[in-house]
Amino acid sequence: MPSSTSEAVRVAVLADSDTRWKWGALTARRIAPDDAPNPVELSGFLLRGRATPTARQLAEVNVSADELREVTGNEFLRAIRDEGYDVVVLALVGGAVQAMLHGMAALRLAERPVVVTGYVGVVYEKLADGLLLRHGADVVLANSRHDADRFRAVYEGVGADASSVSEAALPFLGGAPYEPEEGRDTVVFAAQPSVPESRADRTYLLRRLVEHARLHPHREVLLKLRSKPGEHTTHLEELPYQKLADRLPGGLPPNFRLVYGHMGEVLDRTDLLVTVSSTAALESLHRGVPTAVLSDLGVREALGNHHFLGSGLLASWDQLDGGDRPVPDQDWLARQGVAADGAYDTAFDAARKRVAELIERPELAPIAPYYTPATAPGYLPGILARHHLAPDGTPLPGAAPKSQTSALRRVVREAVRNAARGAYRHGVQRVAPVIRRMGEL
Repeated sequence: MPSSTSEAVRVAVLADSDTRWKWGALTARRIAPDDAPNPVELSGFLLRGRATPTARQLAEVNVSADELREVTGNEFLRAIRDEGYDVVVLALVGGAVQAMLHGMAALRLAERPVVVTGYVGVVYEKLADGLLLRHGADVVLANSRHDADRFRAVYEGVGADASSVSEAALPFLGGAPYEPEEGRDTVVFAAQPSVPESRADRTYLLRRLVEHARLHPHREVLLKLRSKPGEHTTHLEELPYQKLADRLPGGLPPNFRLVYGHMGEVLDRTDLLVTVSSTAALESLHRGVPTAVLSDLGVREALGNHHFLGSGLLASWDQLDGGDRPVPDQDWLARQGVAADGAYDTAFDAARKRVAELIERPELAPIAPYYTPATAPGYLPGILARHHLAPDGTPLPGAAPKSQTSALRRVVREAVRNAARGAYRHGVQRVAPVIRRMGEL
């Protein structure tokens, strides 16, 4: 722990995708104590896996760190043991969070770091599963009052300590308030990698977006994409819109474009943001940009748009084609942490105070997740094994320290891993969909 608040706080962020790296790094800067001249020394770690971000994705996220390296789970745990951090932010899927919590607990450090985790966006599925996998962190961040209430209810419902839940907000909200611009009329559809999943549904949304462009030839219509084919983000994308667009009958109208880039920069020129359930809707609402959540495919838990019940934002393409613009419910906005009223500046105060108080403690209690070999003997060992950890959180045999691996062996291992990752992506995006279609014949 830093000897005084005037020293820099050393923070390690472990992320497993581009969007979680963005959330984790920005969260780290917002929750670090703010009374020091140099409050954060940020070390970034990218967990090696199917969604490890590419250089292009990292550049698009545009969130810097003092250092950034790709690691396995065991390599990260060794860094925590050997390098001395004050705060660790776990920006990971639930299973990986649980594995790292047990791995850090097994280190039995005399002075351990404060552990923080949370969610990168809207929590619309696997609420209990995801939360219990995050239990054991010192701080579990909720992005809104609504989420904080739900999180505490889950923990209390199983008899687990709920004091770790801290209300905050999404760390990447910001940008200039929306101002209409003379002569500008831009509609943006924020695509999601896995919502909806089926080819028919994704083709339907793309077709309606293109038809909207044809109905309004003087309007600029943009399809905002998260990743390029072959890249992965937080969720798998088996049917990229880019490929569907190439096969759309009649081609694409001249006022329709596919765009990438930082969501904030796209919102700078957006007059209507349309989505199924993307977190981009919250970014848009925070800035006061007109926003619509599509109901065309139903309002369903599988789509995540049920999260917007009561928001006033649900609309169909037929309504949007006719010029309707949803008006958000202000009470709903307040409970969702959108903070369009200016309260965003204080949204992280409670979490920042909690982290500062934990850092200053002479000793932290041992990490104690709800899941243990005693409470979840049929579930936890498999989660830990996927990250090469034994049921007690120690490394499985064969997880050799890096120092015991020769340089040549590391080069060969990296080449094999890169090839395997490429083969995996090919299998997910090309082979698996074909097999599923054949099974449906």
